[in-house]
Amino acid sequence: MILDNILSKVKARIKEQKETMSLDYLQRAMLGAYEPRNVIEALSGRYNIIAEIKKASPSRGVICEDFHPLNIAQEYEKAGASAISVLTEPYYFQGDIEYLGTIRRFTNSILLRKDFLIDPYQIARARLYGADFVLLIARILKGEALKEMISYAKSIKMQALVEVHNEAELGAALDGGADIIGINHRDLDTLTIDMSLTQRLIGMIPRDKIIVAESGINSRAVMDSLNAMGVNAFLIGEYFMQANSPGQALKELLGR
Repeated sequence: MILDNILSKVKARIKEQKETMSLDYLQRAMLGAYEPRNVIEALSGRYNIIAEIKKASPSRGVICEDFHPLNIAQEYEKAGASAISVLTEPYYFQGDIEYLGTIRRFTNSILLRKDFLIDPYQIARARLYGADFVLLIARILKGEALKEMISYAKSIKMQALVEVHNEAELGAALDGGADIIGINHRDLDTLTIDMSLTQRLIGMIPRDKIIVAESGINSRAVMDSLNAMGVNAFLIGEYFMQANSPGQALKELLGR
């Protein structure tokens, strides 16, 4: 299964990184780097777009051949993105955490590190490289692990976008103290998309939470429908990355 393969590589990568830089050292370095910004404020309200920078995916292969992360980020910022998601997983998504650092230096956008995070070490690295919030996937963080990761992110002044795909995962996210809930229409096991998922889950989410819809968002009509249900923000990647101009595609989706 793809997810198992990804997680196996993630664990090996964390082990290598810890051999060159301990968590204690990383945390000291992190505190001298960027101060996280207010993600909740940025994503409150309606029609907020988290525009994603993604070269490839397991379901599509290479999506963007002419891939220049900083240029794309600057397009997104100019077009009105509320935040920018940066894929940092190197094997299946061809991402790199260095993209995050470069984009942080040369834009003012709020940044999400999107990866398969299973260890507080990865959250600390995200902050060191300039992320304001991180993606945590309930599917892969079992038991107390999800709660501990959310708590650690908050302890270093970051936020977590907690991704869920069913009622049990949503319950775990809420019990763990998540302030931002991402409803992912894509099943991580089968990679199929179910656009009815938001309608089924949204009634279980308290009104004081930020709700983000993920996957399958490819038109203003889809956004309007999800917005009417109470969705605050939309995480959109492939739709933009397939466009000749990701920034122009974002502008058009925002009606600008």
